[in-house]
Amino acid sequence: MLLCSGREEENPPHTQGVALMVSKQAQRELTGWEFHLFRIIKPLFKTKNQEITINVIQCYAPNNHNSDNDKDQSYERLQSIMAKCSGKDMKILTGDLKAKVGMDNTEYEDIIGQHEMTERKEQEW
Repeated sequence: MLLCSGREEENPPHTQGVALMVSKQAQRELTGWEFHLFRIIKPLFKTKNQEITINVIQCYAPNNHNSDNDKDQSYERLQSIMAKCSGKDMKILTGDLKAKVGMDNTEYEDIIGQHEMTERKEQEW
C-alpha cells in the first residue's frame, strides 16, 4: 500500500507531497492515517500493547526558495502534530527535513559521521 499526500486541486501535477510505502504485514497493524498540508502524512499503527500507538510522521521540509511564511507554517504544523501525540505513544519522524550534511562534525563525532565530500551547506530558515 502506498500512502501519499499531495496538492488538493483536481488532477494536480505530481510535483509536491510525501509518500510512505506500507508492507502487507504493517497494513494489518495500520489503524488510520492523517494528511497535513501536502508536506506531512501520519499513519498510525497498533502495537501488542494496546495502550501504545506508533505514529510515523513522514515530512518533506520546505526548500530555501520557499517563502519564510511557508517555512514557518510547515514547521509550526510539524511541531503541532508532534505535540498532539500521546506521551506514551511512539513517534517516528522520517523524511526529508533538509538536514545539514558535510564533513564538519565537530562536537558531534560520536553521533554523526563524515558522510559528504564537500563543505556543509546551511539551511536558510
